[in-house]
Amino acid sequence: MKSNFQNKIININDSGLGCLLTLVIVSLLLGAIGLQWVVKGFFIFIALLFITPIVAIWGFRWWLKRNLVEDNCPVCNYSFKGFNKTDCSCPNCGEVLKVESGKFVRSVPDGTIEVKAVEISNNN
Repeated sequence: MKSNFQNKIININDSGLGCLLTLVIVSLLLGAIGLQWVVKGFFIFIALLFITPIVAIWGFRWWLKRNLVEDNCPVCNYSFKGFNKTDCSCPNCGEVLKVESGKFVRSVPDGTIEVKAVEISNNN
């Protein structure tokens, strides 16, 4: 046989109309013999395939909005983002920070006393 003839047959049958027509005929046949629940189940499955990713993306965005915090580092005043109720380090100065109630707080080990240095000028 000629290979050119084979290509024309494949192109004619590759239209996708036959698959759609088969799907419609099978669903009508199942509905006619009382298996309409199979058709409804298939349509519910297809609907879930479209709805589930939309709900998942919406839920992830809601979770991210609640848990992502943007604030300044209390040591070097560098602005960056972190997740709520976690430990992170400042990308600018490397200070270990905790994220508590939407703010960055220095993470100080137990037994450490915080001291603020004050410069005293001698004006004599």
